[in-house]
Amino acid sequence: MTEDILDHLNICVLKLDDQLRLIFLNAAAENLLEVSGKQVRDQHIADVFQMANELESILLDALMTGQAFTGRKVKLELVSGNAITCDYFITPIRNEEGSSAILELYPLDRYLKIDRDENISTQHQITRQMIRGLAHEIKNPLGGIRGSAQLLERELPSEDLRAYTEIIVDETDRLTALVDRLLGPKSIPKPSLTNIHEVLERVRTLIELEVDNSLEVNTDYDPSIPEVSIDAELMVQVVLNIARNAMQSLQECQCPCLAFITRVQRQFTIGTTQHKLVAKIDIVDNGPGIPDELKEHLFYPMITGRSDGTGLGLSVAQSIVHQHQGLIEFESRPGNTIFSIYLPLES
Repeated sequence: MTEDILDHLNICVLKLDDQLRLIFLNAAAENLLEVSGKQVRDQHIADVFQMANELESILLDALMTGQAFTGRKVKLELVSGNAITCDYFITPIRNEEGSSAILELYPLDRYLKIDRDENISTQHQITRQMIRGLAHEIKNPLGGIRGSAQLLERELPSEDLRAYTEIIVDETDRLTALVDRLLGPKSIPKPSLTNIHEVLERVRTLIELEVDNSLEVNTDYDPSIPEVSIDAELMVQVVLNIARNAMQSLQECQCPCLAFITRVQRQFTIGTTQHKLVAKIDIVDNGPGIPDELKEHLFYPMITGRSDGTGLGLSVAQSIVHQHQGLIEFESRPGNTIFSIYLPLES
């Protein structure tokens, strides 16, 4: 009963014996440390993550003295190679069964991301509202210009002059199409239960046809992920937009590689809502990474790092994922860029 309650907490809880071997860790801790509780049970905590010697000494001291301890901003190196920064609280326990300690971890990285994601989501909604209003003001006169050009074309005395009215019509059509793209997808999502791997395999096939075997595309799927309620066509557009951005960043890479990875995340917060289970879809590339000056504004319309880019692909992708109550995050450094799509698995 107690373990079941702990598994529903968002706080990461680990129980250690007097030798610092793991007795228990809850679902939030499994998610944070990227391990399975069954696999690491009875292992020394240093086998689960590499921690500063100071923290290990403090744990042993707390067990010996029975004194609780609070620490700030300790950096933990996970066995997966990732690093996290946490505040922590140690509570020693003494009873007839012996000494043990409760280690609570409060991941600062994730809380900062939640704040950042909520801020991005709010700014994204404001931006979309501004674009909708601006689009309305632009499309109305464009329609008038186009109609006037067509009427003028009928009154022209020479066929040679029609080339000019055709330019006016073509350019107004081009601007109208650009405004429509800024507005994003017109259709409302029509969700149905879908195997997310079918979406990824469809995108993988499209990519392999486009690149003609010049790009290595790898997959690492979690077959336990249940079907998710999504609009499959719109989600194909999301993954394809991200994957194509990755492909374009890999053009100068000697050994370009793209990977699709799926996992289940537990107790994950999107905006202000905590979800018991979410599907995580990673699109990973080994390109040069995203320039620092673009990272804070990457999902805004017209933001792009390419001279020939429109900056609409990621903005549209984020809009579609938001319509599915999901989230897109990214981490990027030279040689490793990861775009993560999170989709709630609750019906």
